[in-house]
Amino acid sequence: MQELGRHILVELYGCSPTIINDLEAVRRLLIEGARKTGATIVGEVFHKFSPQGVSGTVVIAESHLAIHTWPELGYCALDLYTCGDEVDPWQGFHFLRDELKAEKYHAREIARGIHDEKEMDDDPELVIRSISTAA
Repeated sequence: MQELGRHILVELYGCSPTIINDLEAVRRLLIEGARKTGATIVGEVFHKFSPQGVSGTVVIAESHLAIHTWPELGYCALDLYTCGDEVDPWQGFHFLRDELKAEKYHAREIARGIHDEKEMDDDPELVIRSISTAA
């Protein structure tokens, strides 16, 4: 299968509420996570919500990394979407999972940009890899 991109959708549970409510910490970690993938960073936008929570996106030449946090729940939704063969979104995932202190997680990689209709018919979700903590 030849895909244009790899999109990892991540659920992080039991994260440090202090870290995920700190705009500068989240910003620094998402930028470093983008670097860990081997991507080229081209921009960033982050926002701190009141009374809590942070959302942010790091735009990379190869696509983006995005995060949305719910400190009151210790939860983060994370997207790592990369295109090309020179980057590895899983490197960013492992770094962010560890640095955000996630106790549990679920990550699913989906192939993006499949142009072969036969491949799409065989597997409509195109899930390449799915991992989680043990229940």
